[in-house]
Amino acid sequence: MAGVLTLSPTAAPFPWAAAAIATYTGKATLNFDTAATGVSLELDGSTVTAEDEIVQTLAKAGGLSDDSAKTSAYFALAKTLPTVTAFPEITAALDSLDDHLAYRTFLVGHDITAADWIVWGALKGSVKIVGLLKNNKHPHLLRWFSHIESLESTQLAIAGLAEAKSAKARSNKTAASFALGLHNAKEGEVVTRFPPEPSGYLHIGHAKAAMLNQYFAKMYKGKMIIRFDDTNPTKERTEFEETILEDLELLEIRGDRVTHTSDYFDELYDYALKMIKTGKAYADDTPQEQMRHERMEGIASKHRDDSVEDNLKHFEEMTKGTEEGIRWCLRAKMSVDNPNKAMRDPVIYRTNLLPHHRTGSKWKVYPTYDFACPIVDSHEGVTHALRTNEYRDRNPQYQWMIEALQLRPVHIWDFSRLNFIYTLLSKRKLHWFVNTGIVHGWDDPRFPTVRGIRRRGLTVEALRQFMLAQGPSQAVVSLEWDSLWTLNKKIIDPIAPRFWALSKSNIVPVTVKGGPAEPEVKTLPKHKKNPEVGEKKTVYSSQIFIEQEDAISFDDQEEITLMDWGNAIVRSKTVNESGIITAIEMDLHLEGDFRKTKKKITWLSQPTGPYTLVDVTLLDHDYLITKKKLEENDDVKDFVTPVSEFRDEAYADANVKDLKKGDIIQFERKGYYIFDGIVDGRYEFIHIPDGRAASIASKAVAQTGTATHAEGGKKESKKAVTAPSASAIDTPVETKMYKMKKVYGEDEVETPVETKMYKMKNVYDA
Repeated sequence: MAGVLTLSPTAAPFPWAAAAIATYTGKATLNFDTAATGVSLELDGSTVTAEDEIVQTLAKAGGLSDDSAKTSAYFALAKTLPTVTAFPEITAALDSLDDHLAYRTFLVGHDITAADWIVWGALKGSVKIVGLLKNNKHPHLLRWFSHIESLESTQLAIAGLAEAKSAKARSNKTAASFALGLHNAKEGEVVTRFPPEPSGYLHIGHAKAAMLNQYFAKMYKGKMIIRFDDTNPTKERTEFEETILEDLELLEIRGDRVTHTSDYFDELYDYALKMIKTGKAYADDTPQEQMRHERMEGIASKHRDDSVEDNLKHFEEMTKGTEEGIRWCLRAKMSVDNPNKAMRDPVIYRTNLLPHHRTGSKWKVYPTYDFACPIVDSHEGVTHALRTNEYRDRNPQYQWMIEALQLRPVHIWDFSRLNFIYTLLSKRKLHWFVNTGIVHGWDDPRFPTVRGIRRRGLTVEALRQFMLAQGPSQAVVSLEWDSLWTLNKKIIDPIAPRFWALSKSNIVPVTVKGGPAEPEVKTLPKHKKNPEVGEKKTVYSSQIFIEQEDAISFDDQEEITLMDWGNAIVRSKTVNESGIITAIEMDLHLEGDFRKTKKKITWLSQPTGPYTLVDVTLLDHDYLITKKKLEENDDVKDFVTPVSEFRDEAYADANVKDLKKGDIIQFERKGYYIFDGIVDGRYEFIHIPDGRAASIASKAVAQTGTATHAEGGKKESKKAVTAPSASAIDTPVETKMYKMKKVYGEDEVETPVETKMYKMKNVYDA
């Protein structure tokens, strides 16, 4: 049985080591209490109050190997670090740890131990030390520190503290506690379930529910059931079950077993009969609109007090699907005027004559989700039902069913629904985008479906960490995408191989004097900071390509750096009548210092003989809608982004030929991309946002270039880069404002200033 670690969210320094190892081992749930005076662990009937002893106790309980004599030295270091104030002493301690971790993953042995947690906690608790680590003077220590902080369990502890602090801020009480974990959970006995309806594709909101269910099942060494809630033949299809299982596989989620609500149709029918016979349900033929009005106003149905015999007779007609039966439904006899309208005699069975995709035409009546869910949860041994807090009003209804039918109770754990700005999760609205051809399908990278976000390069690890960090929160807010993509970048950056790509638009041929007479090939690392990523071949020649955008930026005789080669001096530029640069000549200057140049540019050797370039398409995407959040009465057609897919034809180095579909890379100076496959001989790469404002901002406000629809709903944006002209200095603006004379007159105003600076001629003067 899991213990309880009680700690104050306002403790300074905060006991990070104890909190993090508690969530890592799963041997204790976190209980944040502002009234707590220190940290204490209750486990197996005993209480431990010293943090170092708590860490050792949880490490032992969690089976972490820890038999090294060095461990005690690290515990001593962790105790002294917070007391050290002299900068040289702190630096010396960090230097020592950095040297020790140069060729090691963890402090002691090959696995994480109590020593790692106690030292990490001491570092994390010191603002000064964390600041020093960010200076990148201790790369090995920073790698180790960042790895431990990025673990799911650590992120969960961090999120728990943040939630506890915000709960304190929202409350006027002297103590605001927040328990991170499942109520009354016992190790080895926890059973969770993920119950999707087989009527569509999973989206990012479903992903949160699925990941939380799997996380808690693993945390308590329990089981997770994937149950298809197939109670509505009108919407459901067998193929959707297959796609949902595929979506879950994309999220690396696998249930211990897969079940269907339809497996229990016989039992559910018997329970409905039992409720009628015990006076807890009645048949009703009140028209839908009238029933809705009566429920809102707290008016009892005219059939509420019908006899058991009459109710059984009407339910029998429903079961047969007769013309009389389809007029009726079955309602639970809960309440007429309960302030919680979800408790006002909800419908629990209704007639549907369509064949069911699993049971065929056997049934003409089907239970509602609210009736079936608590019954099947109880029958399948579910201990904890995780539900979004939009169901909170229906939680009493869930418990009423359990009590009315005398079933085994199930604990409910609420979490907030996931919403993102500029994002639609409505199946109906997503269907509209597919049907109109605005997107290419349910796996379109602009879609919030699991397939869409994975295709756009979002990793499972980033999604999992993000979901767990959001997990305990009850706040219903529309989240920004930036934090999710930033987290994703942290995961892909250390392992994404680096390649080069140049836009074909007005690409500039360059002659490099002093370059090799014949092309030369050198082997370079794909990732300069991570040799394990592998090696690539780079071709050097005296005839290269660079991008127009770079060429325009060069000054005459400017020294620039050709990345992975060396410095070169721009000797001459050829410009056409449109201001487009058509050729450049450079002198190679390898003895130049790259640290003194302002411009470091990517380049590619011009194709010759066996040394070819690869035709690629770089795709970038915008949000599908122009409004952050659509209201109920908003028509989605009025808020469609005019152009939401941008295609740039480019050349890439030949190393990309070795990529497999789904590989994530970085085109240096362009960003991260995921290889989407080969279309008509061209390698297509989808841009992965990195969380920076420019990469996740809506482009709908100021879309540049001429946008045209491509075949199959594709859209193109062609951007022309031109040199600035003299007339560009004046920026005429269309305005309805009346014109005013300048307050200083039309003549140039002299503003004499005493200064020791020498006078410069105006750069705009002719």
